[in-house]
Amino acid sequence: MIHSMTGYGKGEARQDDITVTVEIKTVNHRYADISVKLPRTFLSLENGVRKQVAAVVGRGKVDVYVNYELASEAQVVPKLNNELAVAYHKLFVELAGNLNLQDRISLDHIINQRDVVRVEEAEIDESTLESCLRSATAGALESLLAMRAAEGEETRMDIEDRLNVTETILTQIEHRAPQVPVEWQERLAERLQRLQQNVEWDPQRIAQEIAVYADRCDISEEITRFKSHLVQFRGMFDEAEPVGRRMDFLVQELNREVNTMGSKSNDAELTKAVVMLMAELEMIREQVQNIE
Repeated sequence: MIHSMTGYGKGEARQDDITVTVEIKTVNHRYADISVKLPRTFLSLENGVRKQVAAVVGRGKVDVYVNYELASEAQVVPKLNNELAVAYHKLFVELAGNLNLQDRISLDHIINQRDVVRVEEAEIDESTLESCLRSATAGALESLLAMRAAEGEETRMDIEDRLNVTETILTQIEHRAPQVPVEWQERLAERLQRLQQNVEWDPQRIAQEIAVYADRCDISEEITRFKSHLVQFRGMFDEAEPVGRRMDFLVQELNREVNTMGSKSNDAELTKAVVMLMAELEMIREQVQNIE
């Protein structure tokens, strides 16, 4: 099945007090280039995300974005610095004694001192983080693959239509090519007929020249190879493995055959057909560039 290299997927997973969101964007690229952007809390899990994505996406520029949210009641927790509180109490008692104060030292006096009570971000269990991140990534990959498959199917339909056009043009070339040396021979015979009163010519030599010309403009081998490449190309549509690079190679081979046809053609009608064939192959090449 054909898959496009362009796609987008989003996944979300919730566990306990944490919600993880993963977004994956892909565009065409010669190789698999995976970039992962995630919060510091998840830095230790980056390699796992990269491996999970690489197992599914074989080719393309891949950007992975990870975000998370904590439930409001779990975002921060107060922490008591007990040693500092005891030190402040001891200090206040000593100060009161030195100043002969009878004031009672209350809890408010102590907790209002700096850093006695701190508000910190809640610590999240790493196994919970990993489980939630893996689930969200799996959901994003599933969504991404669905989009790449849908776009790949559209690309396949467009390529098949263009392959049909190339086959039609090739049929025209195949029918026209044998007529070119025959028509050339007829024109040559007419010219010799007009000149035979004033010029002596060797019929055997003329026959040799006709044979050489026919051989030079013979494109039957190129047509045969072109047809073979088309059969191979169509056979890749239903393969399970990524075929983008192989398709790209085949398009190059098809272009090579067409260029040879063009260099051998000494006929306006053939040249026009070859140019049309080149245009269709260029459209196919552009589509193939986005196939995984």
